[in-house]
Amino acid sequence: MTSILLFLLNRFYAIVKAFVPARNKVTLVSRQSDEPSVNFLLLKHEFESREDPPQIVMLCKTLKRRFPREFIYLFHIFRQMYHFASSRVVILDSYCILASVAEHRSDLVIIQMWHSIGTMKRFGHTTVGTSEGSTEKLAQAMRMHANYDYIFASSDAYREQLAAGFGNDPRKVVIKPLPYLDLLTSETYARDTRERIFNQFRELSDKSIILYCPTFRKDEHGLQKAVAALIDAVDYERYNLVIKLHPLSKIVVDDPRVFTAEEFTTFDMLFVADVAISDYSCIIYEAGLRDIPLYFYCFDYEKYERTRGLTFDYLHDCPGVVSPDIHMILEAIDQGNYDKDYLRAFINKYVIMTPTATKDIVDFIMPFLERPPARDAA
Repeated sequence: MTSILLFLLNRFYAIVKAFVPARNKVTLVSRQSDEPSVNFLLLKHEFESREDPPQIVMLCKTLKRRFPREFIYLFHIFRQMYHFASSRVVILDSYCILASVAEHRSDLVIIQMWHSIGTMKRFGHTTVGTSEGSTEKLAQAMRMHANYDYIFASSDAYREQLAAGFGNDPRKVVIKPLPYLDLLTSETYARDTRERIFNQFRELSDKSIILYCPTFRKDEHGLQKAVAALIDAVDYERYNLVIKLHPLSKIVVDDPRVFTAEEFTTFDMLFVADVAISDYSCIIYEAGLRDIPLYFYCFDYEKYERTRGLTFDYLHDCPGVVSPDIHMILEAIDQGNYDKDYLRAFINKYVIMTPTATKDIVDFIMPFLERPPARDAA
């Protein structure tokens, strides 16, 4: 059935390509959110600042695996077809069905600009066959992560892991840190963001802020218990607790002692956090770039290592206390003896610092718009 659907999809796409000419246009595609990410907005602004700017289209829609959302997403794919056919460059920040399974024009350049700035956990092809990944049959049928011309990474330190996750040649990896590096290192942006948050949540400015931002899990039973344990363990006389769960999480935090600040993203909260607690989320790199002390609440480490897997020696390499005991982590936060030199060395390994991340990416892409390179069809 899958092969028949993909055959029909490609035949319809062939008709679209026959009638829709390519033009000076960049399409940005995401399944991470229904709204454009900070990275996409920064790229749009930079492209539009150029002489003879390309048309910019942003297609952002999550795929939630329940009816009728899956059916509605099919119409979104038809919309993608038109924009893929009429673009010279497509930029992704996540897996895109059409990008991988379709037969594209030979001069369409597809760039994977993965949504996380570093690496931590296995993904894509390196999780095929595990409980956290796709089945081998589905990965092959959907040509998972095929058709990429370039893959952006923030450092050469994880080129091999990134390429393996995408099932691509490491030579396709280009060192281009994500656009929001410009904001993470901007004190003007930091000051403005703090003002926006504290103007809305004035009580947050009264105490030190602990930000808890765990990674997403398909099975959230253990996370539900971990969140409850954290909420009960925090000393609210000394700290404000902000919990930002993954956008796809189904856990509901409803406790008057806790801030969820739905109006602001996890990224926003990095500009007010005094310490951050995570587990296997690449948010640690963003927090580290803000020089925020990191702590690792690994309540399900053995299970996660077995079912998903991590890309480095987690128990020894993480820049902060690693423990399944939330009381031990909170005690370490109380003591405040944090090694920021180790944190900076860790971040510098995985993120190549540049003051012009957004500009560098647009500089790389502009030649494809001016003189589209010929290459064999995917």
